[in-house]
Amino acid sequence: MRVLLDSETIGRRVRALGKQLEADYAGCRPVFIGLLKGSFVFLADLSRAVDLPLEIDFLGIASYGNQTEPGAVRLTKDLAGDITGRHVLIVEDICDTGQSLVAACAILRARGAASVRTCLLLDKPERRQVAFVPDYVGFEIPDVFVVGYGLDFAERFRNLPWVGICEEADRADPAPAR
Repeated sequence: MRVLLDSETIGRRVRALGKQLEADYAGCRPVFIGLLKGSFVFLADLSRAVDLPLEIDFLGIASYGNQTEPGAVRLTKDLAGDITGRHVLIVEDICDTGQSLVAACAILRARGAASVRTCLLLDKPERRQVAFVPDYVGFEIPDVFVVGYGLDFAERFRNLPWVGICEEADRADPAPAR
């Protein structure tokens, strides 16, 4: 596995995003909603980099399972709280096709959020299959399969403190869709 983004580089960018979010959400008490599972590390670090009163919740939107190619988007965990009238920031590890984020934005808007924005650690715009433009992006990366810092391959490698290119995913036979 080859390191794409080391932990120091990620830390600097997360702190910069935190300062930008502080300015943009000044005077608000936003709800940061992490998309499970991959966003949990990024969300934890990002929320600590924002000096504002905020709330955290989670939404489970799945489209990958054990495969390296996207599948159908489905809700796997609902929010614990009400977001009606609240300013919501969706925090996500990576955007490939855009399908999960478009679905999450639609769900949250339908539930009456005052605003819905997105903050991605990683963006792969060349993989887009739907119209989607993120509001905040940590890093734009090429079309490679990455793991670490919350991102996985078959539930492995989430605990790495850096983001690496996973050649193992390129060689593996994807599991059948479930």
